[in-house]
Amino acid sequence: MSSRVITPGPYRATKLWNEVTRLFRAGMPLRKHRQNFRHYSSCFAASAAVEWMHQLLRSNSNFGPDVTRQQTVQLLKKFLKNHVIEDVKGRWGSEDLEDNNVLYRFPSTSPLKSIPCPASGSAPGSIKKRPSFRDKDSFFRFRNLKKQHEDEAEENVDPAPQGGGENHPIGEQQVPRRELTEEDEQEIWRDITLTHLQRILGVASLDEVLDHRRINPQNIIHNMTNVNKHGVVTLDDKTNDLPHWVLSAMKSLANWPKYDSAQPSYPGFERDVFKTVSDYFYSLPQPVLTYELYELFINVLGLLQSHCERVAIEALQLCTLLLPPSSRRKLQLLMRMMSRISQNVDMPRLHPAIGTRTLMIHTFSGCVLGSAVECDLDELLATRLISFLMDHQQSILSVPEYLLSAINDHIQYLRAVQVPIDGVSNVDGGDPVCAPMPMYAFCRQISGAEFEQQKLESSQKAMEELLEMLLTNQKMGEKDRRKKLKQFQKQYPDIYSRRFPPSDGEKMSDKPKIKPPLFNIRKTKAFSIRN
Repeated sequence: MSSRVITPGPYRATKLWNEVTRLFRAGMPLRKHRQNFRHYSSCFAASAAVEWMHQLLRSNSNFGPDVTRQQTVQLLKKFLKNHVIEDVKGRWGSEDLEDNNVLYRFPSTSPLKSIPCPASGSAPGSIKKRPSFRDKDSFFRFRNLKKQHEDEAEENVDPAPQGGGENHPIGEQQVPRRELTEEDEQEIWRDITLTHLQRILGVASLDEVLDHRRINPQNIIHNMTNVNKHGVVTLDDKTNDLPHWVLSAMKSLANWPKYDSAQPSYPGFERDVFKTVSDYFYSLPQPVLTYELYELFINVLGLLQSHCERVAIEALQLCTLLLPPSSRRKLQLLMRMMSRISQNVDMPRLHPAIGTRTLMIHTFSGCVLGSAVECDLDELLATRLISFLMDHQQSILSVPEYLLSAINDHIQYLRAVQVPIDGVSNVDGGDPVCAPMPMYAFCRQISGAEFEQQKLESSQKAMEELLEMLLTNQKMGEKDRRKKLKQFQKQYPDIYSRRFPPSDGEKMSDKPKIKPPLFNIRKTKAFSIRN
């Protein structure tokens, strides 16, 4: 059964639900069963549905291979509750479904959820486009500045050119400059970060997956500038940090068994410590990734494909920068602990029937990602995201240096640019010219084959230019020219043959010449001791 990747966009969780429902109804084998001396046609057993759905979810790129059989049972319970399926007697509405031989069937009504249609931009009450920092005219000009404040305006003029102002050409006269405020800089941090995130996700706008009013630019600044030598966020207010006993428990598990020689050694101690850590994270008032950013992270799941891995890492880098610093710090420490435990061969089994990696993913998925309103696919989607986060936590939770440099360069540019005051015109009487705001263009990722093709084309073009230079250089002697052309022909025969295609006569004479025998070599006289 063919499945399609649900691309980023609004209501992605609902679209995934409808996609799974469509695949289940179209692909689940139906046959005739007998139960309690009665025959039921076009139905299936619960265990068969669990097996078929489990294989579907593991092979589906929207969920991945980390889906367990128990999670599949939970999804089928949601199906029974939402009337995607019903028992053979027509009962539904509860989650009373187990991995057994009870018979179920598909109802005749459509089980798909309706997707809300966003209001058009011209409709009354529609969401307006968030004003960008680039659109703010007040940034480039002072408003309501009257002529009697000339003395205050002169304080904003660069003092260097004041002595020689009469030497400036017309049109280049220095004009008052507006200083960047702290609010301006915060908007720059937010706008550049969200602009890059929008281009990575490939959506026309972030308004439908992100509430811009809840994005605090101070969080972005803190997460990118206040980090320790290990790249972990540091907090100014220690009351928002993890409790000391939780940090101690996490360090004990991450460095097992080398953390503390004085720690208890009774059997099952590591399981008790693990339960202590998991209980703390589930006691938090909301998931680590917060309710506000749930829809954004759900949309990033559409990029978790093998050919989009690098793009997904960059998208998650930016998404995690939007978190409050305390939440980002919790996420960093948790992912590091989970990764180390999963790779530690000396760690005893924390569960008798589940592997360590699987246990890490399914234990903490619910406390990392979740929606304020109950979603039927929360557990499956969280499993997919946590698995990717744990495997790439070092890259995702590091500070993107390219973005930090772009923002700092942009701020430095705006601090140095000359900005005319509102109402002050140029010397020639024309309108004041505002300094343009530089736009940042980000590269598109290409495949390895495209890179090799472009590299070959660029190198061949350079060699062709070198050949033309050898032919047209007037300062080079003919002897040196012929020598260099001969060397070029030997090293780059393809490029040389395209420039000087061989004639038919030259093609016929490609047969190697046979050298004549050497008849003039005299036989040397043998040396003898008698002579």
